[in-house]
Amino acid sequence: MLLTLRHFFGGKSKREIVPVKAENYFESIEKGTNTIQYPKQKLPVPEVGRYQLEVEIDDCIVCDLCAKICPVDCIDIESIKATQAIGQTSDGSTKRLYAAKFDIDMAKCLYCGLCTVVCPTECITMTNQYDRTVYKLGDLTYSFSDMSPELVAEKKEEFEKQQAERLAAKQAALKSKEGGA
Repeated sequence: MLLTLRHFFGGKSKREIVPVKAENYFESIEKGTNTIQYPKQKLPVPEVGRYQLEVEIDDCIVCDLCAKICPVDCIDIESIKATQAIGQTSDGSTKRLYAAKFDIDMAKCLYCGLCTVVCPTECITMTNQYDRTVYKLGDLTYSFSDMSPELVAEKKEEFEKQQAERLAAKQAALKSKEGGA
């Protein structure tokens, strides 16, 4: 078995036949071969590359813009309205929604970067990680929400209770207004 290599000298290509048993068959790229010993050797990663998505959930205001702009619907967000402001992001934006669910299905992702562009708090970023090998397809869905199911149910109940109290107060105000008129 022989390997044909191309060496470029002054714009002209020259073929050199190297037998498999040759000592320099697996030499580094600098020596002219196209073989690297992955995963021990890795190609340099460009800074502007588009790779895995990462979410800083503490900076997310759950605006849903990323999910709306995603051309393949790989971002799944479920929000719960808070009864009051729940904090601020690192850029000073007020958080008024809980992220009950924030999942990204990297098996569907096109790595287009649109979600990182529209994010007002820049909580979604593309990392330089590109090799996340998994054995099950479901393992490519990353969950970034840190809320437990019990906490989600509690926050939903709090909001519904507040809405019921507001509605009751509104109806009582209407009745007192009608009675006084």
